[in-house]
This record gives sequence, structure tokens and C-alpha cells, in this order.
Amino acid sequence: MNQNTPFYEYGYPIRVIFGDTDQMGVVYYGNYMRYFEGARAGLLRDYGYSGKDLERWGVGFPVVTVHADYKLPAFYEDELTVVVWISEQRGASLQFDYRIERGADILVTGRTRHACIRSQSGRPTRVPKELAMAIDSRLSSMAS
Repeated sequence: MNQNTPFYEYGYPIRVIFGDTDQMGVVYYGNYMRYFEGARAGLLRDYGYSGKDLERWGVGFPVVTVHADYKLPAFYEDELTVVVWISEQRGASLQFDYRIERGADILVTGRTRHACIRSQSGRPTRVPKELAMAIDSRLSSMAS
């Protein structure tokens, strides 16, 4: 599947803790990558799998590309939603897109691309069939 349409979006809630903020009282830019990671893990669980399944399959999904556009700051105690979806699935990689919202405001947009590798060798491998089928199934049910 290339360029999944329509997208299945998953919303991951975050409440900003004091430790996520910098000296200016705003969320430190690097913490958005942690928010992305939490949302990806939540999406995987929503598909019925977890990091433990990746271990069982003997694969990992290291980040090979990351991009973020910061539009508005987030502050201590803000309630945010990290919306994540798989925007592209290739044989040996996945691309996730993100939108971080505070109510109706979009604070950050971004994307990450992940290679699928064998845990032991670090060599590229296909996305596990079970996961690829779950992604395809979710998108197929949305299209009908």
C-alpha cells in the first residue's frame, strides 16, 4: 500500500508536566519527539499489538527520518492530543504523520519514517505480515 487513504487517525492524550517545560515555561522542542513516540506506541496497541510483539517477531523500527513544524507553544498543565496515522506503508518501512492539538489549535505537525529491521542483524526486512495485514484491514474497513 502506498499513501494510505483514507487515514485511520488515533488520538493519544498528553498532559504537559513541569519537567517537559524549559526555562521560558514552554514545552522544550525535543519533548515533542517523546510525544510522537507515545502516540506511535498507542496506535500500535490500538491495532492490537505492542512492542512485545515486535520483540517476538524479531524486528525493530528505528527512526530514520524525523521532521517537525512548530506552530504554537504548549505550556505546563496543557491538555494535548497527539493525533497519529500511518501515511505510508512500504515493504520495509512505515511513515507516521502527527498533529498535536490543544483544543482547536494545532501546535505541531510532523512525521517520522521508520525502517523495519531484523533485531539481531540490523538488516532491513519486510514489515511483519500480521502488522501489515492489520494496517490494510483497518484502512479497508474505513474505505467501505
